[in-house]
Amino acid sequence: MPHATQHADVATAELDSALRGGPFHVALRAAIAARGLPLQRVQHHLSRRGVKVGVTSLSYWQQGARRPQRPESLRAVRALEEILQLPEESLIRLLAESDEHVADRRAPGRSHRSMVAASGALDRLLADFGIPRDGGLHTLGHHERVRIGARRELAECESHHIVRAHRDGVDRYVAVHRGDPGSAPERMTVHALENCRTGRVRRHHDTGVLAAELLFDTRLRAGDTFLFRYAVEDGTAGVSREYVRAAGSPGGQYALQVCFDSGAVPVRCHRFTQHSAAAPRGGRQELPLRGRHHSVHLVEPRVRPGYLGIAWDWE
Repeated sequence: MPHATQHADVATAELDSALRGGPFHVALRAAIAARGLPLQRVQHHLSRRGVKVGVTSLSYWQQGARRPQRPESLRAVRALEEILQLPEESLIRLLAESDEHVADRRAPGRSHRSMVAASGALDRLLADFGIPRDGGLHTLGHHERVRIGARRELAECESHHIVRAHRDGVDRYVAVHRGDPGSAPERMTVHALENCRTGRVRRHHDTGVLAAELLFDTRLRAGDTFLFRYAVEDGTAGVSREYVRAAGSPGGQYALQVCFDSGAVPVRCHRFTQHSAAAPRGGRQELPLRGRHHSVHLVEPRVRPGYLGIAWDWE
């Protein structure tokens, strides 16, 4: 018994040290060892929470051979904090911090740490609404129009959604907007423009995330389609250099149009994709600015999980 107690004390001390200093994979391995759980049991606990992660992936994570990157993997990390009885955000924080020591080969834009932090803030805001993450709706089409103002700021985002219910009784949608660094969600305004009205609105100042409940005037049945339109008036941050849309699951067509004020036209624009917050950007394609409307756009016929956006350079 004394030997077992001594072993437990050593494991606890190693865990405390790893949670303070990281890196992520060492802390995860120490937490699993301290709780004495085989990876199969850890996977079982994740499955009970609706999170699917293979034993092989868990093994790679604790060895440092791979890193959790996709939205589903990041949800698994938060679930692991609960399963392994760790402080909230302890593993997520280490995951973000360890990435700061990796050379960033991406074009200037949102950092991995800021994306992970925003994802965590969004999960907490959505949990506050008490509805599933997808809300019982599948997106058939999402057309988004972003307006950049005279001060080169992200002035407004307008969205037109086409959705189909995959369960009975759906009567709302949670819209998400993330402002540029330094934005103030408390000064943003949500406008319900067509076939919806504004319900509860939640904001997270540190990450610039706003989540707004849009209420329908009808309850959809499984298979019903619905169209609605809304806008978020922003203009609370400084110079904008890109607009990124995150997708946690596959969807239908996505079209993004960025319109620039005639007095603030960038010198060049390009589209890009990013498989996960930690992955390098790819799929770069120049988007020429032509005509008197000063706008560029992209169209993605079938949305895949990850990030998609347009970036631009000022003189």
